[in-house]
Amino acid sequence: MSTIFSKMPKIPVKLHCGDVTGVFEGWRHTIGHGGINRYPLPPRVRDGLAALKPRLVRTFIQEYFNICPERGVCDWSRLDPYMESLAASGGKLVASICIKPKPLYPVIDENVVLPNDAGEWKRLIEALVTRYSVERGLVTYWEVANESDIGEWGGCPYFTQDPAVYNEFYRLTAEAVTRACPEAKVGGPALADANSPMMEELLKYCAATSTRLDFVSWHLYSNDPWAHAGNVRRIRALAEKYYPSERPEMLVTEMGPGFEEVSVEEMAFDSRRSAAMGAALFEMMDAKLDWSFYYHIWDQVFVADQFRSFYSRIDPMHTHWDKTPHRFGLFGVCGEVRPAYFLYLMLGKMSGSELRTESCAADLRVKAALGPDGACRAMLVNYGAEGSRDVVAEIDVSGLSAGLRLMTVYRIDAGRKWEGEKPALLPMERRYVDILTPEDSERPFYAQIYCSADSVAMVCLEEAAEEGMVVANG
Repeated sequence: MSTIFSKMPKIPVKLHCGDVTGVFEGWRHTIGHGGINRYPLPPRVRDGLAALKPRLVRTFIQEYFNICPERGVCDWSRLDPYMESLAASGGKLVASICIKPKPLYPVIDENVVLPNDAGEWKRLIEALVTRYSVERGLVTYWEVANESDIGEWGGCPYFTQDPAVYNEFYRLTAEAVTRACPEAKVGGPALADANSPMMEELLKYCAATSTRLDFVSWHLYSNDPWAHAGNVRRIRALAEKYYPSERPEMLVTEMGPGFEEVSVEEMAFDSRRSAAMGAALFEMMDAKLDWSFYYHIWDQVFVADQFRSFYSRIDPMHTHWDKTPHRFGLFGVCGEVRPAYFLYLMLGKMSGSELRTESCAADLRVKAALGPDGACRAMLVNYGAEGSRDVVAEIDVSGLSAGLRLMTVYRIDAGRKWEGEKPALLPMERRYVDILTPEDSERPFYAQIYCSADSVAMVCLEEAAEEGMVVANG
């Protein structure tokens, strides 16, 4: 059945290239990885991550690296190659501390949060931070624990039912981080539920005791863009309550689509997931979030033997990652590229000055930037939480310097129009256009762009020379 484009709603969209609203900081929305096994990124995934040019990558320092096999002994042989594979992206690391060395935690029990020797714990953390923040210069943010409000279900060997216990654990760890590397940032509590009372209790405790708290962190897996933005606004208000002059940074150290009961491979290639995440990113940008980390770069196999030494229940993790995997990775287990990868590839191309934009439909979100190269780039996310529709975006461009431009349109949709080996998104449209002056026309340039339901599109208008057009068409 053919698509009847003339019957689709036409949605007016305006790009005001002469109206700069600030600096476009799409790089604040990046990627996280890890927590499932200790394997370094394979070359294809490592190179794909590097192509995104992340400034920060979040990961886990988990017990399967066995960095403290004996009291007073550090072994970096497993962790070094893992950290180096992430650092090959060119970005610095946010490392979540999720270790329970046997000498300090002799019993496998997620309810035991505090180590049996606080002094030895602090010496171990100092050694860890010295290794990766001072000597290697890889880690710039240290996050204390991960989803300890739900414990093992969240991939963390700590289950903190009393906020006061987490606060004490945080203090011990933060003091060691700061002692080893005062320039590194430290924070938490990396909540699975952003509404947990642990968030406010940590803010209150650190403010009252002058315990260093450079950032607060939480997670959310949801297809609702407003839920993501709502967390940002609510936690900002909490942080400003206890830190009225200079609040801690806000980091969503894990975000992704909502969990579903069915898991089949086709779901990993559903463009609705990418559109939902694009809408969430735009809403969090508007809410002024400091950093978000999509989870995750590479889907992984859960290896039970790597968890037996510190986990009491193996099956929940096995269910989440092997039996009914979430398939959220930008790359599949065997390196298959997924649509969400191109969402971040698009975002990475947006740089320079953020422009004022308008869209006449709430379900067609738009962001635009004028790059230092003079190119105007716009991303359009067609996503409705209750269901999406095919539309034609009628894009009016004003304030752009007159002259010849190369217009290229990309789209993430069900068509999977990309090359898998590079990987690279292929253009849907590519043509030369001439931008008029306001004296020539009230509408110096506009274009109609097909935005299929649950898609993300990018329109690029790059400066071009007539000689280049002749060569390209010759």
